[in-house]
Amino acid sequence: KRGHISNSATATATARGGGGDEAEAAGGPPGGPDPVLRPQGTPRRSIRLRNKAVNLHELRRRRRRRRPCVQVELEQYATGPHIASRMLYTAENSFDDISGKVVADFGCGCGTLAVASALLDAEHVTGIDIDLQSLELAQENATDLELDIDLIQCDIKNLNLKGLLVDTVVMNPPFGTKRKGADMEFLSMGLKVAAQAVYSLHKTSTREYIKKAALRNCNAISAEVLCELRYDLPRTYRFHKQKELDIAVDLWRFVPQARDERAS
Repeated sequence: KRGHISNSATATATARGGGGDEAEAAGGPPGGPDPVLRPQGTPRRSIRLRNKAVNLHELRRRRRRRRPCVQVELEQYATGPHIASRMLYTAENSFDDISGKVVADFGCGCGTLAVASALLDAEHVTGIDIDLQSLELAQENATDLELDIDLIQCDIKNLNLKGLLVDTVVMNPPFGTKRKGADMEFLSMGLKVAAQAVYSLHKTSTREYIKKAALRNCNAISAEVLCELRYDLPRTYRFHKQKELDIAVDLWRFVPQARDERAS
């Protein structure tokens, strides 16, 4: 079922588990080159995302036309097309973590990261969010782009791991500024679910804390900042004073313990 929304905390995935023009012409992601994203000898697969990046920009335009009522307690901030394309380009081109893999987008919102994963030929994609209105928009986006993405309405804390066999988790979690620890709830669950890797965005100012917490408390065997990005955050809530705010964020790659080594 294309874009089907399930309101069960039990995941339904049944697949296997386990600046600019010059940069784009060179095969890099939209928005400019970044040396850390292109290790020597890596096949240049980014052309697939580059050619389809217009779809991510279209999602942004559609979201502006029909934006859900954002909830401040959920820290709902949209993932822009530049951030999304950079994130998925890195995961696929540098680590081969998307194409042919089972991918879950935690806190998927309107589905930007889920859509990008599907465009990069993920074997199966599941988007998870607590907000039904955001999931309905994600369903529209998946249908409009003729993509098969499963959508689950669920609080990430209550996600039932049974049957959810995932290779890679991608997410733009809450920063934890309104509800302390919200970011680590997402990261902890991601490392329990993913077999291969977790890609996540966190404020650069929390870098040392995120690394220590991931390694000590979330059973990650490695935690690496792949690059620092600029998060262009538009005025979303009434308490925002500026039209937009530029926030430094880190793109992380976390590697979980092997499944047989994890605590039950």
